[in-house]
Amino acid sequence: MNTVLIKNANIVNEGTIFNGDVYIENGIFKEIASQITVKSPNVQIIDAKGKYLLPGVIDDQVHFREPGLTHKATIETESRAAVAGGITSFIEMPNTVPQTTTIEKLEDKFEIASKTSYANYSFMFGGTNDNLDEILKVDPRKVAGLKLFLGSSTGNMLVDNPEVLEKIFSSTDLVISVHCEDEQTIRDNTAKYKAKYGDDIPIEMHPVIRSEEACYISSSNAVALAKKTGARLHVFHLSTAKELELFSNDIPLKDKKITAEVCIHHLWFSDADYKEKGTLIKWNPAVKTAKDRSALFEALLDDRLDVIATDHAPHTTEEKENVYTKAPSGGPLVQHALPAMLEFYHKDKISLEKIVEKMCHNPAILFQVEKRGYIKEGYHADAVLVDLNAPWTVDKDNVAYKCGWSPFEGTTFTSRITHTLINGSLVYEDFKFYDVKNGQRLTFDR
Repeated sequence: MNTVLIKNANIVNEGTIFNGDVYIENGIFKEIASQITVKSPNVQIIDAKGKYLLPGVIDDQVHFREPGLTHKATIETESRAAVAGGITSFIEMPNTVPQTTTIEKLEDKFEIASKTSYANYSFMFGGTNDNLDEILKVDPRKVAGLKLFLGSSTGNMLVDNPEVLEKIFSSTDLVISVHCEDEQTIRDNTAKYKAKYGDDIPIEMHPVIRSEEACYISSSNAVALAKKTGARLHVFHLSTAKELELFSNDIPLKDKKITAEVCIHHLWFSDADYKEKGTLIKWNPAVKTAKDRSALFEALLDDRLDVIATDHAPHTTEEKENVYTKAPSGGPLVQHALPAMLEFYHKDKISLEKIVEKMCHNPAILFQVEKRGYIKEGYHADAVLVDLNAPWTVDKDNVAYKCGWSPFEGTTFTSRITHTLINGSLVYEDFKFYDVKNGQRLTFDR
């Protein structure tokens, strides 16, 4: 019997912080109390005095590149990096090679994860213009949801047939998660700047090419279609102030039919950072202005934005160093997302309780994840211990991503993740990984 006792922790959960002990038995939170005494000689005791115990983070949007793109990353390498960042569960995207657009390919990915993932896992099923029959086969209790690219797709995953799109929205009860950028607007803008600069377009033009207009056209159309059809819509990685008018905070998250996410990079960086970081911070949607960043943070705090995610999407440095038109968009983030949000806490921009709400509780509510995202008796024991006063600097020697780099290199974080537990097993402690692949397939209460 695997037993763990966490002593003297400041437990951050459901809007409160209280000091206490947490007893874990067979991967489940068994008891939470001000003081717990366990006499078993086999119990593993973790002294958490002065530290904060958070539920494990649930990241609802990652690209771990397996199968087919494993020179960039694998489920094993990126889930390992994730647990170093306090992320204990992830939902991975379908634009791998081959794409996850059939039940057979979906189950292939689950099989890989069952053997190699350090963290708990699920996968999005990918929609196309011609796979509605496959979409309807998806078991909503066993799969996180449906991902639609309404712009910036790879392969044939751009869903640009309005009739097909409406039929998909009308036919499934799955959470439909969407990438929203208007493809025609982007093509027109790209052609304009390519005519001026050739392939070596200045990176500062990225948020001009992938503009506020491109984002708003697409996201407003998606929201309108969801309202028309009654679909359950979740809009990924908002990047503009203008889009925020499409979302509300007047009802509880569990009752919302239309929800939205913000990613770490859109909260941290602005277009002023392109000069220093170049294509390392080239993302789709683009990092935009400081004004947009401030508006996104305000909407996060007032609950128009429901969850924080990473959109972790690693590429090699060689790929990122290409000229603008050939440099891929995306970057690695899972290891540094929680430390980045804790830095905002130190700057009095957000509370610990709000960070836990947006990174742990709300993803569980939004996707109806069974018995995760909280420190509750009877729930799976996914948890993270944080020392809020243990500064460390990101450098290549402590980056855990397979790609070997981070957009946060040179950044000193005030807070350090000291322990990560997955299903009651210690998998990470103070920059040390244990070879414990204890991740489980997520299930959903639907």
